[in-house]
Amino acid sequence: MTALKGYQRLECAGVWRASPEHQRKDVVVCVGDATLVMYDYADNPLTHWSLPALVRLNGNAKPAIFAPGAGSTEELEISDDSMIHALEQVRKVVSGHGPRNRRPWAKVIAGITCVLLALCIIWFPEILAIHSASMVPEAKRDEFGKRLLAHIQRTSGHPCHTPSGTAALGRLYTRLLDDRPGRLVVLPNGTAQTLHLPGGLLLVDPALIEDHDSPDVVAGHLIAEAIRADGQDPITRMLEQAGALAALRMLTTGDLPEDALIEQARTLLSQQSEPVSLEVLLERFREAELSAIPYANAVDRFDEVTQRLAQHGPGRELPVLSDADWVSLQRICGK
Repeated sequence: MTALKGYQRLECAGVWRASPEHQRKDVVVCVGDATLVMYDYADNPLTHWSLPALVRLNGNAKPAIFAPGAGSTEELEISDDSMIHALEQVRKVVSGHGPRNRRPWAKVIAGITCVLLALCIIWFPEILAIHSASMVPEAKRDEFGKRLLAHIQRTSGHPCHTPSGTAALGRLYTRLLDDRPGRLVVLPNGTAQTLHLPGGLLLVDPALIEDHDSPDVVAGHLIAEAIRADGQDPITRMLEQAGALAALRMLTTGDLPEDALIEQARTLLSQQSEPVSLEVLLERFREAELSAIPYANAVDRFDEVTQRLAQHGPGRELPVLSDADWVSLQRICGK
């Protein structure tokens, strides 16, 4: 065998036992190309073992004790160091080319499988939610927005309305967001400062209107909320919270369980608005020809906004609403 090249003598004395019930016998051990043969001293063969199946039973202890395979009753005891070394070389060669050599590959394949499975678990719901949301038509988005608003109204009250105030609210939307479908809704209490719902609905806290001297602050909040709506589809947000089964139901039936809408309403009423990119925000202010200073002062971003404006200039600024519309808007909730 390749592992035994270089050896001149490949036989030695040993002690062989056929089973625990048999007596031990002195034998001559001879190594062939692929077998280990035991002879008695009359040169009669007693048994032969397969070298690839050879196992050592007592570790590195001496004399070495070998067996023809795991679980065998035969044993061979060898004291000759050269033969022990030769047989150990055979065992190393076999272990390097046998089934054990496949174990690292099995571990690698198992590891890759686990990683892919974990990625599927992590990313599949999000991908499914995005795909399902992309299939929802505008009419259905409007319906979801209205149903979600109905659940929010149970906590926040019915939308504020006066003829002149509602007209002013419409003109505010046109002034700021005329390029996108939707409308503004002022709820009397319980909402975050602004929220966006499916169908282009933007909810407004009346404090943004009633607690400030000009419409610039509420205008800034509405622009920031429009940026958030651009960054996250409200249908996708709702499906991610509802889970994969709800997204699959959306794909197959085109509808959502009412429980998903109720849970989304609760989440929206309890969450805080996420900050938006200053660069994007200032660009939107420039496009709307609106001063960013009142909004920045109200949300504690005055220093960074004024520093950026000092570098690039404030741009053109136009009034948000007329004085009469602003007064009407401040009275929309009857205060």
